[in-house]
Amino acid sequence: MKLLLDTVTFLDAVMRPEDLSPRVRDLLLDPENERYLSIASSWEIAIKFSLGKLTLPADPGQFIPEHREKLAADVLPIDEESVLHMTRLPVLHRDPFDRILISQALIHAMIFVTPDVRIAKYPIRVAW
Repeated sequence: MKLLLDTVTFLDAVMRPEDLSPRVRDLLLDPENERYLSIASSWEIAIKFSLGKLTLPADPGQFIPEHREKLAADVLPIDEESVLHMTRLPVLHRDPFDRILISQALIHAMIFVTPDVRIAKYPIRVAW
């Protein structure tokens, strides 16, 4: 399975693994699954860190790649098709980072790993 990690899922996996559901822990540990972290999540983390809304044990430039590699997650670039797909999403969720992640999961046929129950209202495969 191709898994797209929500920003909060990535942060929980590396800083608060006890907050992950047993199902998510199993999905992340399964070597058969492909794990991805979107550039949108890296961007969101960098912005929140810069604004003082997110505390990290290291600068995002070090923290993100180091922990992404520990999770064996690949980088998912932001592609034009996913960006344009956002215009076709119903406005159930206004967060632009979540909307691009939803579009990426749909376009790239991924399971979106998120605890956000609002996202399950979209026609998307969600795991938590």
